[in-house]
Amino acid sequence: MRVFVTGATGWIGSAVVDELLGAGHEVAGLARSDASATALAAKGARAVRGDLDDLGGIRGAAAAADAVVHLANKHDFADQAGTNKAERGAVQAITDALAGSGRPFVVASGLAFLTPGRVATEQDRSPFHGVDSLRGGSENLALEAVERGVGTVVTRFAPTVHGAGDHGFLAGIVATARDRGVSAYIGDGTDRWAAVHRGDAARVVRLALDREVAAGTTLHAAAEDGIPTRRIAEVIGRGLGLPVVSVPVGEAAGHFGWLAKFYGTDMAASSEATRTVLGWTPQGPSLAEDLDGGHYYR
Repeated sequence: MRVFVTGATGWIGSAVVDELLGAGHEVAGLARSDASATALAAKGARAVRGDLDDLGGIRGAAAAADAVVHLANKHDFADQAGTNKAERGAVQAITDALAGSGRPFVVASGLAFLTPGRVATEQDRSPFHGVDSLRGGSENLALEAVERGVGTVVTRFAPTVHGAGDHGFLAGIVATARDRGVSAYIGDGTDRWAAVHRGDAARVVRLALDREVAAGTTLHAAAEDGIPTRRIAEVIGRGLGLPVVSVPVGEAAGHFGWLAKFYGTDMAASSEATRTVLGWTPQGPSLAEDLDGGHYYR
């Protein structure tokens, strides 16, 4: 297939491109810089110059593809409204281009704030609707497009997609521990995080296309259902040689900054249905094994 990928040079996207190319697909990736375009060309993918604000370019590239994978997000926590608006606009542009075609559209979503306090399953519907909600309500927008003949498949990624080179939430928590001189968790540390290795997450996306998953399906890229944050702090403390401490809930924002909102939220998730639908068995290291590998501390 000819697959158009947004976020093609990002943390997850670059691994997805490798998976797709390795499976014999042709890939066109959205590239907002010369460096991104060069990186895609070096892999054998074609660069489509533009960014999430170039809705005309996104619409055109989607219309020319056999399938679309949307992974890009601005992740600008200082301008969450702008991030949400851009995400919704991109999903709207892609679904408009694919309407009536039945072509596959794999759209990234997250497990954050989905079902706090219990393990989320693929059957749980997102509570987020509209541009002012998390990710601009893009998951529900994409699923609503199934009625317009779009082959939407939602892929929800674990809060930590870990591996060498990670610069996301987990890397931020490690950096905070180093800066503060303690490896901390919030409250009693019983909030849980689902986790998945980057390579396993990329395989979920590729398999969603190769297995011709039914439109309207939701998948979970989560290899471990839920690791208590206290356990995460203990492994980081061991790796950095730092004491492990609890930070009271009321002091979490002062200690962790913007990360507190996520680190203090229960984000556990099952992937039982995903494993059945895709025949997917995670093969990468666990979160603890990855942290013990040492690359997060260099």
